[in-house]
Amino acid sequence: MGNREFRTSALVAEHLTRLGFDSVQTGVAHTGVVGILRGGRSGGVVALRADMDALPVVEKTGLPFASTMTTNYNGREVGVMHACGHDAHVAILMGVAELFAGIREKIPGTIKFIFQPAEEGPPEGEEGGAKLMVEQGVLENPRPEAIFGLHIGTRDLGTVHYSMRAMHASADVLRIDVEGQQTHGASPWRGVDPIVAASQIIMGLQTIHSRQIDTREAVVISIGSINGGIRHNIIPERVSLVGTIRTHKPEVRHDVKRRIKRLVTHVAASTGAVASVSYGMGIPVNMNSPTLVQSMLPVLEDIVGSKNVYRQSPVMGYEDIAYFHQEVPGMFVFLGARPLGVDIGEAAPNHSPYFDINESALKTGVRVLAGLTIGFLHGEEDK
Repeated sequence: MGNREFRTSALVAEHLTRLGFDSVQTGVAHTGVVGILRGGRSGGVVALRADMDALPVVEKTGLPFASTMTTNYNGREVGVMHACGHDAHVAILMGVAELFAGIREKIPGTIKFIFQPAEEGPPEGEEGGAKLMVEQGVLENPRPEAIFGLHIGTRDLGTVHYSMRAMHASADVLRIDVEGQQTHGASPWRGVDPIVAASQIIMGLQTIHSRQIDTREAVVISIGSINGGIRHNIIPERVSLVGTIRTHKPEVRHDVKRRIKRLVTHVAASTGAVASVSYGMGIPVNMNSPTLVQSMLPVLEDIVGSKNVYRQSPVMGYEDIAYFHQEVPGMFVFLGARPLGVDIGEAAPNHSPYFDINESALKTGVRVLAGLTIGFLHGEEDK
């Protein structure tokens, strides 16, 4: 789990040290590892990033190497599974490290390998992930001129998918507390019912996108948790809602938050209740650099073939590599890894307990990251 990737980070650090990296730093943002490999020729600096953390999911793939690990997560005993493919990302980047270590004298520049913890978010009450890595100076000494990353998934095996700008949505944890006045369930008029107020708020939130914002903008507001009350005949004093907000533009993100606060407080007030809005973890929109993407497209097409490279619309999931992309130009791609013979409609998605990949995609991933790295460094060398 995030900030607890002790065994993984130890394996990565040992691997980079054995390969003779110029420096290997551990304990970055709790469990992150950063390795620097200097080529034999002068040139630019490129960073490559892989996320390492697993999810609180009980694995049900039936594979011989299926995870049987359990841990405590936010006070609950849970299974632990790489249900999002981060283990594949680590394996790919370790493969790239081994490849480049063998030809380092031919490399025109420096490569910074970033193995990042807690991409799925740190435990409650902790900091972590790409944001903390940036704060701790992971992009300094040396500072990369570009950063590349990828994510494995259920698209067609051997395909690579990119966007010119937004690749992932921003993500904000939304918390709403509704306070009423407790009373007997048989005499609701003698109190203020926060459950009714919360219900009206939930339905009202869905009108923000459909009635208050240009519907051509991508916006999702979802409530995933409702807590309130302990007994069938007692109207409680308080109800708490927790949800997520997703957008593809920073200005829309700001506007949605403004409208949520207005709607929540006014709807609650109309029932006699009082409501407050707060936010937890917030991830910015993950933006690819259009200039970098445009210059690297011929490289991708050479690696996997032009028919296997697709431009796509941004997704509503989030990726905290966005913090790196805010600092230096970045390019993030999706790598198709769906098992052969499995229809896209039947493939277990990321975060499913049945998530699986065709491991031949690992080789493609190595070729993609290695090719983008060399393509960029040669481009800098030619300037």
